[in-house]
Formats: sequence, C-alpha cells, structure tokens
Amino acid sequence: MKDGFIKAAVFSPKLKIADTDYNKNEIINAIIEADNNNVKILAFPELCITGYSCGDLFFQDILIENARKAVFDIAERTKALDMLIILGCPVKDKGKLYNCAIAINKGRIICIYSKQNLPNYNEYYEKRYFSTLSEDSFLKEWGTTLTNNAVLQCSTLPQLIIGIEICEDLWAVNPPSNTFALNGANVIVNISASNDFISKPTKRSEYVKNQSSRLICAYIYANAGQYESTQDLIFSGHSIIAENGSIIAEKPPFDNKMLITEIDYQKINFERSKNTGFIIKNTNYNNTFSLNIERTLLTRFISPTPFIPIDKAELEKRCEFILNMQAYALKKRLIHTGVKRLVLGLSGGLDSTLALIVCIKTMQLMDLPLTNILAISMPCFGTSTRTKSNASELASITKVTFKEIDISKAVKQHIKDIELDNSDRSAAYENAQARERTQVLMDYSNSQNALVVGTGDLSELALGWCTYNGDHMSMYSVNSSVPKTLISHILIYYAKIQNNEKLKNIVKDIIDTPVSPELLPAENDKIVQKTEDLIGPYVMHDFFLYYSIRYGFPPKKVYRLACYAFKNNFNEETILKWLKNFYKRFFSQQFKRSCLPDGVKIGSIALSPRGDWRMPSDASANQWIEQLDNL
Repeated sequence: MKDGFIKAAVFSPKLKIADTDYNKNEIINAIIEADNNNVKILAFPELCITGYSCGDLFFQDILIENARKAVFDIAERTKALDMLIILGCPVKDKGKLYNCAIAINKGRIICIYSKQNLPNYNEYYEKRYFSTLSEDSFLKEWGTTLTNNAVLQCSTLPQLIIGIEICEDLWAVNPPSNTFALNGANVIVNISASNDFISKPTKRSEYVKNQSSRLICAYIYANAGQYESTQDLIFSGHSIIAENGSIIAEKPPFDNKMLITEIDYQKINFERSKNTGFIIKNTNYNNTFSLNIERTLLTRFISPTPFIPIDKAELEKRCEFILNMQAYALKKRLIHTGVKRLVLGLSGGLDSTLALIVCIKTMQLMDLPLTNILAISMPCFGTSTRTKSNASELASITKVTFKEIDISKAVKQHIKDIELDNSDRSAAYENAQARERTQVLMDYSNSQNALVVGTGDLSELALGWCTYNGDHMSMYSVNSSVPKTLISHILIYYAKIQNNEKLKNIVKDIIDTPVSPELLPAENDKIVQKTEDLIGPYVMHDFFLYYSIRYGFPPKKVYRLACYAFKNNFNEETILKWLKNFYKRFFSQQFKRSCLPDGVKIGSIALSPRGDWRMPSDASANQWIEQLDNL
C-alpha cells in the first residue's frame, strides 16, 4: 500500500446452485489463493454464496439460514488474513429478503449493503424475491447493520475509502456509486451477476470505464461465472478493473482465472484534488476496516512511453488529432493577424520536421499555396552534411519555398564583437548561434510579412534545453506541448498517409539521426554534440515529466515506477542519475517557461504560464532532490 498502490482482485468461483457448503469452500480456497498473491481487496460475484440463479429457492428458509452460516464460516476461516473480502449473499430481516453485499475483514463482518436497484424486466425477476431497503436496520444475528450506504474507510490507510454497489446499481439512472464517491469513496466495488449475450461485454466495459471516469475513482467489477444455471441464460464471468477512465485489467468471458492488479488510489486522490467541482460532502465513516501497511509488489503494466498509446489504431488516431489541433490553432492565429505566410527554421531534425508538416496542413486548410511556407536552413559550425541535406530534401519533397542562409560569418563577427576567445566553447559560443538563427528568422519574417513558427517541443521546455531568447522564442509555437517521444510517431504516421516513398525515407533518416542542437563543430562531418548524452534519454525524461507533473507523484514514487517500467532497459543507478537531473533542470529552467510565446495545448500536460503550469522561477528543488538522496 506504500506509494498509493493496493492489490485488488476479482474471482468468479465454481459453484453449485443452492449448495452453500460447496460454494463456501470454493470461496475460501479462492481467498487463500488471493492471499498467496498478496491481494488486499477481493470481490466475489453477486449472491455467490447461493448462486444468483436459485429462482424460487430463495423463498426457502433453509437456503437463507445456511447462507448466513456459510458467511460466518468464511469470516472465521479468514480472520488471520490481511484482506477486505466482499461477497454476495441473500439476507433476511423482518420477513423481507434482501440481495446483499457483505464486507468481511479479519474475521469481522463490517457491514451489509442492500442492493438499491432491483431489475424486473426482460430476463430479470428480482422483485419477485427481494425487497428494497427503506432505512438502515441493525441485524442482531449478523452483529452489524443492513444499509443502503456502504462506504468503508481503512483505519490504517485513511485515504483509502471504498464504496459498494451491486450489479443493476451501476446501470441505473443515478447509480449509488455517485453518492458514495461524493462521500469520499475512491474505490467502488460492484459485485454482479450480469448474464451475457452478443455485444453485452463491450457495453459492460464501457459502463465500468465511463463510471470510473465520471467519478474519478477505481472501479472493481466482479461478475458471476459460467457455473450459474444455464436453464435460460449464460454467465461468463467477464470482470473488469478500471481506474479513472482506463481499464487496467479485464478478465475475458469464460476465463476462469483470478483477475489481479494494483490500484493507485494516490493517483485518484490527486486527480480529485485538481478538480474543484469534485466536492466531498461527508468525511465521517461508521464502517472501518484495517490493512497492514506494506509495499505492494507491482504487476500491472506501466508503459515506459506513457504519451504513446499501445494500440496502433489508437496511436494513429491520436497522431491525426494532434496534427489537426496544431494546424487549426495556427490557422486561427493567421486569420487573426491577417498574415498569409509562414517562416520557420528547418534544421533536418525531428521538431522542425513536425513544425513544417503543421505549416503544410495549415496552408491546405486555408487554401493557400505551399510556397507561402518559407523554410530556412541556417548552417553554422556544427551543422552536419546529413542534417543539412535532409532539410533541403524535405523542403523539395514537400514543395515549400526553401532558402539557405549560412550564419557562420555573422556569428564569427558577433563573437569578435563581444570579445569571446576563438577557442571558447562555452554556452556563450553555442547560444550566439541559436540567437543569430532566431534573429534571422524574425527579421526575415518581417521582410516577408510572415509569422515565425516555433519548433521547440514539450520535453525541451521541461528541461530548459533551449536558448533563452533564441530558439526559445517565436511568434507562435506549434510543438510546445508535444513530447519528444511522440514526435517520431506523428512523422511516421504523416509519411504513411501521404503514400510518398521519398518522404517515408527522409522521415526515417531524420528519426534515425541523433538528436542534437549542432552548436559545436562536427568532427569528420559527424555530430559530436548528442543531446541525450548530455541531459539523459528523452524516453526517461518524458516518463519523469508525465508522472511528476500529470499526477503530482513525489520523486520516490516516480523513481519506483521508472525502475519498474525500464527494468529491461536501464539499471537503477542510471535512472536515479537522470531523475535527479530532471528535477534540477525542471526547477532551475522555469524562467524560460515563464515567458513562453503562445502555443496550443495538445495533451494533458502543458507548461505555458498562462495555462496549466504556474510556478515561480525561483522555486527551490532541494526537497525533491533530498528525497531522492535518501532513497
């Protein structure tokens, strides 16, 4: 449970209809299996003690009483286990029968939740057997309360609050989980007996995913399995665990395995804290349970590239959408200013290639000729033949206007003017080139009544890897919230849909070229200044950026996740080295982000001082670094 992770599981046990002893033993065996896997929250299906499909046997007192005894046997047999167990059982009170979820923790029955929405349509006849609870009632024979308000707080982990609902409750117009979430529940457990037919698994997944998104919660959905009666229906055990709009684990229909994953309730709480419309109404909880505080072993998938969708189709959809957002944003700026021409520095690298593509799409949207795009190559001391050639060829393939302006003489004169030693290779030497390029772009755009398009990306802004008032500056920055790791995928996608082999080849070579500002002289025409050798791999920095800014995770948790995600690529010492560098640079370089040019927000992270990120330029990184030093 350290770092906000807690292991959760759902299981659809083998059962025999109306055989509570058999079902009890199967449930106990499953609980032991879950305990062996360090599960802390375990959910079983609706009415699993008896079977959901008992029909009129629910009217038999012998079944109801034996079900109660089975629950107490389960509680007794599992009292030494560190787990919250939630299972389904019919419960009788004052002559009425209720469809209930029972929460058990360390041998104690914490509460009994009565299903609020009883389906009585199509294949469902629950109102034939069960009643709807009108008010809470203490059940002497159970030693706990029968309630409609099942919100449980963990006494040892107060930030972990669980709400319980049953099957149809989710499908109702106003699910009980809505109220539970507003009362603080950040994990909702739904024990269900939802039969299957064509298309229902898809619909069920969408319901669970959407509810977890609306409520900013984790949603654990435990469904009845194939051992229910098949007299008229089939139950498949299709179960789901979702987290804030994403399905993190799913058991397909007719799979008999236990579904186990880790929920990150710390992430959920952070999302809620940012949402000022999410107001918790109640923080007094009558029902509590306890769990031992320990480190949860991670098994869930943590992508080393969180900005990039795993699914190829989803990735292509995202690339298309990003290009459209960038192009339409730039179009609006051109319409507003009345400008019809664009100027950008084309270096032959990833960022400027993406910026060029955005400019092309913008011209197409505005029915303007591509020759209105003025792509300028500005070779200097560190420019390699490879990047210079790629810039020229890219402009030729895309049919934009291309101009080469060698800035070597101007920079040499400037170096002489500021009395910089010829052997100096400091930041002054490098930045003189970057600022000269920006001056050329700005002045040339003025002469052409054009707008300078910035090329710098989100990853560079996070690290401050840009020259202040050099490539840091433009008239509109189209890449400012696109991370470096995503750019190559956008370029590949664009080349693919153009169906142009020359473009595909040039894009491939640009992607394969080492990332470099090319501000130090090349050796034998080879790039010597490789960005990732100096500041660390962008794949790591994008990971750090995503989890430290998007979710506000502390450094120790970011480190833990990075070690887990990159375990096959980087050792822990390397990860720690670059993570410290990330925090140092992120804090020290805020002054550059405090005066960024306008640029459209593309993803969930943007660092514009006018948008998502407001941070003082003189904030100290000491406490963040100290936490890493103490690992």
